[in-house]
Amino acid sequence: MSLNSFGHLFRVTTWGESHGPALGATVDGCPPGIPVDEKFLQQWLDKRRPGQSRHTTQRQEADAVRILSGVYEGLTTGTPIQLMIENTDQRSKDYGDIAQTFRPGHADITYHLKYGLRDPRGGGRSSARETAARVAAGGVARAALRELVPGLEIRGYMTRMGEMEIDRARFDWDEVERNDFWVPDADAVPQWETYLQRIRKEKNSVGAEVEVVARGVPPGLGAPVYGKLDTDLAAAAMSINAVKGVEIGEGMAAARLTGTANADEIFMGEDGPEFSSNHAGGILGGISTGQEIVLRFAVKPTSSILTPRRSIRIDGTPTEVVTKGRHDPCVGIRAVPVGEAMVACVLLDHFLLHRGQVGDGPRGRIG
Repeated sequence: MSLNSFGHLFRVTTWGESHGPALGATVDGCPPGIPVDEKFLQQWLDKRRPGQSRHTTQRQEADAVRILSGVYEGLTTGTPIQLMIENTDQRSKDYGDIAQTFRPGHADITYHLKYGLRDPRGGGRSSARETAARVAAGGVARAALRELVPGLEIRGYMTRMGEMEIDRARFDWDEVERNDFWVPDADAVPQWETYLQRIRKEKNSVGAEVEVVARGVPPGLGAPVYGKLDTDLAAAAMSINAVKGVEIGEGMAAARLTGTANADEIFMGEDGPEFSSNHAGGILGGISTGQEIVLRFAVKPTSSILTPRRSIRIDGTPTEVVTKGRHDPCVGIRAVPVGEAMVACVLLDHFLLHRGQVGDGPRGRIG
């Protein structure tokens, strides 16, 4: 059974490996007549592209996306859209020493136990390079959302990197895309740079926390019980490489709140219902409220480090592993555009599901 696809009506299948000739995505279910071209998709891939700063892997990939099918004269045709990104800077020899060894913290050992074989070059299918295909598919979703849900905006940023955490009192949306860390606070950037450089010099890595906010989401997306919007958002975020935890709204912090503190009070405004707060993260009962959707996920430290770690070989003998190659000291930095892409895919999917079941807009009227 193949499990390389996600989505219901807007369905994405990714393919390819880290050191293969190419990787990409097949996007099925995109409505016809959506304006999209390679230039539009490329802007999102450029946000994830490696080698753009000293704080990420120095693998040099253009990540140039090609549209092979499903688009004619700049418009989607309603048929499957095939997207391809060529790999041009592989260094497979960096992984020769670990072909018979399991790297601690990696999927090497689980792939071997499940399939009896694996591609050791950069982790093969388990590599975070696979996420480039997701970002390309997310670009298609953004193009469709731009036409179908005007005003919907999806933006991500980092809220934590190891010991570093943002000061929300200093939050500045305009600063997010001005620095290498996607941090919404200009004054914090020098501290984050110094901290990560120390981590790198220690031949180590560090984890991170990423937050993605979707504004302008119409109410009514999602369905009860098994079709919840937050269920699919959580699954999409959890499927991203190295993600070990996901929250919606208050998330785990809700366990420390009382009912009076957590319940978002409702008032009638001039344009409809309004809420006093957003502890729910824009979703109640699995259905969007019309408020901002707030998704947060934690990314573990990159397991590819130059500090020796104990492990075993395929024959069971003990060994020490030092992972060579070019790796991110904090994979959370390039996870920001990946998180945005996954949210875009899920929101478009649920918009299409909602439209198919009840038509355009919410059915219920208030006031």
